[in-house]
Amino acid sequence: MGVQYLETGQRRRIAYHLRDGQGPCVVFLGGFKSDMGGTKAVFLQDWAERRGRAFLRFDYSGHGASSGVFEDGAIGDWAADAIAAISALTRGKVILVGSSMGGWISLLVARAMPARIAGLVGIAAAPDFTEDGMWDGFSAAEKTALVKDGQVALPSEYDDGPYIITQRLIEDGRQQLVLRTPLELPFPVRLLQGTADQDVDVSVAMRLLGHARCDDMRLTLIKGADHRFSTPQNLRLIEKTIHSVSMAAR
Repeated sequence: MGVQYLETGQRRRIAYHLRDGQGPCVVFLGGFKSDMGGTKAVFLQDWAERRGRAFLRFDYSGHGASSGVFEDGAIGDWAADAIAAISALTRGKVILVGSSMGGWISLLVARAMPARIAGLVGIAAAPDFTEDGMWDGFSAAEKTALVKDGQVALPSEYDDGPYIITQRLIEDGRQQLVLRTPLELPFPVRLLQGTADQDVDVSVAMRLLGHARCDDMRLTLIKGADHRFSTPQNLRLIEKTIHSVSMAAR
């Protein structure tokens, strides 16, 4: 089945692919300015088809085929999109698989609807990155420009040009922080982190591991893996990790 669309309560049109199958449904949450056509999302779609698993991937508003403009969005909007998609399109327990920003979004989803979560896999998870990675890394000139102009352009190593970071993204991010207050994760959690990641430092994974309250939480460091985490070996590890969470959640 091709792309389908969900109209949310915020009047946003969310593009998604949903595969029916055995549960818990695996929900992939992508990264900042990425979409559901990325390597990991498509790999997991193929994996779900081979395994007969229920699987959902979607584009946040302002991303991919969904409505809206990227620069108008913020973390709270994208978390609301994820909650709306999970609430409307899945039943029963789900396993969240969050990549980069999707790791932060998955934690917000888990905080909002803990009874629906069977487990969580974070891939180079980047909680609180708008504050700790962006704002704290801005020069005085960039902070001044953000306040004066409402946005600042940051260079990107990827193919889609510079990132336009808005004042709203930063301010909204401060309302969504998860590493400053208690974070209860009452289900199995597995974190995957590459040691060669230039976007999310290993210290972020260590901080999350130490901060969250979780009886079954493990961090796996992969020597030499980068932020994309998309080599064949990395993808196989993601597959195995989802399987281990499914077993632990029973």
